[in-house]
Amino acid sequence: MKMDKTIAGQPLAGPETAPAVAEIRGVTRTFGSARALDSISLTVRKGEILGLIGRSGAGKSTLIRCLNGLERPDSGSIRIEGQEITDLSDRALQPLRRRIGMVFQHFNLLSAKTVIDNVALPLKIAGVAPAERRRRALELLDLVGLAARADAYPSALSGGQKQRVGIARALSANPALLLSDEATSALDPETTHSILDLIRDINRNLGLTVLLITHEMDVVRSIAGRVAVIDRGRIVEEGAVADVFARPVHAVTQSLLAGIRPQLPAFLLGRLGVNGTGPAVFSVDAVGADAGRDFARLFGETLGAPVHLVHGGIDHIGDQPVGRFFFRAEADRLAILARAESLGPAIHVEFLGHEPGSR
Repeated sequence: MKMDKTIAGQPLAGPETAPAVAEIRGVTRTFGSARALDSISLTVRKGEILGLIGRSGAGKSTLIRCLNGLERPDSGSIRIEGQEITDLSDRALQPLRRRIGMVFQHFNLLSAKTVIDNVALPLKIAGVAPAERRRRALELLDLVGLAARADAYPSALSGGQKQRVGIARALSANPALLLSDEATSALDPETTHSILDLIRDINRNLGLTVLLITHEMDVVRSIAGRVAVIDRGRIVEEGAVADVFARPVHAVTQSLLAGIRPQLPAFLLGRLGVNGTGPAVFSVDAVGADAGRDFARLFGETLGAPVHLVHGGIDHIGDQPVGRFFFRAEADRLAILARAESLGPAIHVEFLGHEPGSR
């Protein structure tokens, strides 16, 4: 069914004033005839949590490997803290790689080493003295709540504890950027929340910049301030998480959001037709203070007919209320869309169709 859409105003996005920690410009990477990254551009700014979301095979892993220098792009520019890395030798890349911490999906801990030795390993490789390695590792284990398990081996830890060790290890060299690569995908929901809370606390307390790579929009909306959607090696949508959640434009974003964003019940959607003569059904999306407005009354006053709430409600992303509502009214498409134009820049109205019957 074809649908008419109107957006009153532009996306809500804060000023991007913080300096860039990572800048990717026009990066392309091809494997044989497959283009994993296609002229991709993205900026990660100091102190933010940026969520990079996409389906499997979208290019997320290749982008990570290009960021830490494990893959060389065919073309384009990558700067870490202002330094171009694409033309550096492997030797020259080593100090820069220590500025990038990595948290992995499957933990990547060494089973033959204790927790404290796993955390201290990057420091050992960097030539830090044993006493300082131990002091720093204990400090980080205390930060992630595992100081009491310093002498345990990974096999004695739960999945969540292993990931906390992985986070402590990633922080050992005081990185400028933390890459979280599907860090919660192997964890149960309760443990996932605890790990996300830990990453949020580290971001807030240490001011650490985080690039959160995931295929789960629910993870992104939990802690990220901004989100970029990658599909077939391109960034297809980018913006504040609350704004993208409320008004996804690209079909891939809409698909990724389908499980957590209110949807019109299928039995009702299937009854709608563009040229029907029964009551009209339409959706209203709003961000911020506008999410609490009385849309039934606002539309009813203009349409001169009762407007009934069919489905929806208000969610919160960070400190931003995000509302999505579905209404039914004895009105036509043009009258609904005309009223939508006057509602302000945070309102998105979509006409979904008419129910069967006569008005």
